[in-house]
Amino acid sequence: MLCLCLYVPLIGEAQTEFQYFESEGLPAQLKSIFKLSVFIPSQEFSTFRQWKQKIVQAGDKDLDGQLDFEEFVHYLQDHEKKLRLVFKSLDKKNDGRIDAQEIMQSLRDLGVKISEQQAEKILKSMDKNGTMTIDWNEWRDYHLLHPVENIPEIILYWKHSTIFDVGENLTVPDEFTVEERQTGMWWRHLVAGGGAGAVSRTCTAPLDRLKVLMQVHASRSNNMCIVGGFTQMIHEGGAKSLWRGNGINVLKIAPESAIKFMAYEQIKRLVGSDQETLRIHERLVAGSLAGAIAQSSIYPMEVLKTRMALRKTGQYSGMLDCARKILAREGVTAFYKGYVPNMLGIIPYAGIDLAVYETLKNAWLQRYAVNSADPGVFVLLACGTMSSTCGQLASYPLALVRTRMQAQASIEGAPEVTMSSLFKQILRTEGAFGLYRGLAPNFMKVIPAVSISYVVYENLKITLGVQSR
Repeated sequence: MLCLCLYVPLIGEAQTEFQYFESEGLPAQLKSIFKLSVFIPSQEFSTFRQWKQKIVQAGDKDLDGQLDFEEFVHYLQDHEKKLRLVFKSLDKKNDGRIDAQEIMQSLRDLGVKISEQQAEKILKSMDKNGTMTIDWNEWRDYHLLHPVENIPEIILYWKHSTIFDVGENLTVPDEFTVEERQTGMWWRHLVAGGGAGAVSRTCTAPLDRLKVLMQVHASRSNNMCIVGGFTQMIHEGGAKSLWRGNGINVLKIAPESAIKFMAYEQIKRLVGSDQETLRIHERLVAGSLAGAIAQSSIYPMEVLKTRMALRKTGQYSGMLDCARKILAREGVTAFYKGYVPNMLGIIPYAGIDLAVYETLKNAWLQRYAVNSADPGVFVLLACGTMSSTCGQLASYPLALVRTRMQAQASIEGAPEVTMSSLFKQILRTEGAFGLYRGLAPNFMKVIPAVSISYVVYENLKITLGVQSR
């Protein structure tokens, strides 16, 4: 019989006794009343409190610091689904039972080596009928009141920033299981993701260049539409001009991804969190800091990309010529125009993208995940598209101000403006709508960018020998 309970510590003896009894306010259909005593050593009282705090954090939906009956039931149902996924991943033989060898193999996959005697000791702690194997009921009963932070199978199937590339590499890096790290699969994932990003950005480059042009040149007096913008670009420089700025945009994928991944791993160690148990807020902090470090390292390439996208025919002979002319005319500081709004844009983009993706992921896992955490292609694409769209929408005004500041020095006679003064100017002359110039082509490229990057990523994974479970 399921019931809510209250723990009352009686401290002062060698053993600390807890009376475990039914609380008030339960539904009338709960007829049975249970009363149990649990004896816990006094020195383990702090451990008990930490355990209780984790239970409350995991199940407290209304954030009142307590679990009511509905929250407790919801926690148990949600947690049982996660436990079933873990049980399936441990059951290597698919016979519905876990033995000592399967425990040893699973722990080896997570980077932990134990002896067969230690594995049997683990089994005995859960084995109720003395068979030296654990069935689903024994597994569930033992672990039901121990929160699960993360599951390797979910990490495997729900990659996000590695797979999807929408032109802005501001998302929080993906987690990798210990098995992926030890077997070298992690760098193959990154290479596949980089290749997918290159193809995706090249295919959607005309929309990206149109977005930049509309961010910089569109106004109330110059209302640039999508068809008119494409016509103007082709008329000025031919069809080839639609891909201006794409070369540098593709080149910056490799250094940015590598720097961000390495920085993310180092920051995770600094915060002292286990590699597979990072919570959402820890991932956001580590990912945002890693993104800031990566963006700071490659930011001059961002400025070059904007200038190359805005250039007129014959203005620059190439990327190096563009860099030389900027350095000669404007100095080194020109390569960091718009740096502040770019850094500020990382937090809303990464935070909302991560929050939306995790919310959608958890909603799917709770409702549909029974035997596997694999969501399938369409669910993964839908979650990636929606989270990226929400992240871009939140950070778009900062991205527009950044682009205008990057382009500002290239306009002759343009006054030196700060981020705050540019915000005020746009709001005064164009209104709030002016902060979203170019949003239409930006959103138009999200679905094709996500779809193309996913297809290319999956094919490159096969080529590179990445094994999926």
